[in-house]
Amino acid sequence: MWEKAWKDHGDTLVNNMRKAGIEPARAFDQKAKSFNEQSFNEEGRKRSTRIVNWIEGQGVQFESASVLDIGAASGVFTVPFAERGASVTAVESSPLLVELLKDNIATFAEDKVKIVHEPFENIDVNARGWSQAFDLVFVSMCPVIYDWESVEKILSCARKYCYISMPAGSTEISLLTEIWPLVTGKPFSVKHTEMGYLLHLLYLKGYSYESLVTRETKTTELSREAALEEVMTWLRIHRQAPDERMRKLVADYLDQTYPSGKIVVHQSGRYGKVLVRLQDQQMYTRER
Repeated sequence: MWEKAWKDHGDTLVNNMRKAGIEPARAFDQKAKSFNEQSFNEEGRKRSTRIVNWIEGQGVQFESASVLDIGAASGVFTVPFAERGASVTAVESSPLLVELLKDNIATFAEDKVKIVHEPFENIDVNARGWSQAFDLVFVSMCPVIYDWESVEKILSCARKYCYISMPAGSTEISLLTEIWPLVTGKPFSVKHTEMGYLLHLLYLKGYSYESLVTRETKTTELSREAALEEVMTWLRIHRQAPDERMRKLVADYLDQTYPSGKIVVHQSGRYGKVLVRLQDQQMYTRER
């Protein structure tokens, strides 16, 4: 029942992207550079460190480990994994992010990070020799997960651990919250997302796992032109159909509210993290 419910659930991140004319595998092409900057600035590095520290706190050891990083982007986690001694296979479909990834791993030995430049959805796990081939499979906020079958494909690559993170509620974007009432006449409401399906199915199918839900926030400064394009994209993802009238409404609001032309956007929300144990079924106890 839960498998069917997830598969039939229309209001998913991937479905909403495609309805908005955005191919999930290329969703970050237009903002690859800014995404890279946000990933490796002080705030971004602290966020990555918190997540990696949590994984290590569950007993995962990166030294000499093999890691499959699915949706590696420009290396926001590939880099710290390699710094901790892991050998990383980084899967990324965006050409622009792959180029940035190459720059970010340039200081590592050639055999430390292997880049696979193709969508994970197109990879035959068995033919590639990836079945139970990695100590840790890592998937962070990547639209390769859209139903239970996609989760099973990811789990099949892991020998010991699999980490998956997903939104646990609608992303709250300060600028969208400001503009939403102007466009719809209603306040922006936060919805529950697909994390519930994942947790229910892991539980029902007998997996051992740790889960954590946190609230995360990041801050971005956009130009007036970039903010306008971002708002148009967000409106499409949220099932609005931006036309010229709506575009002018948003443009006028930005001009009046942010006369400097610089717009600070706060993006926050609840995010779920799950570490699935595929080998050691005993409770991990930290020695003190």
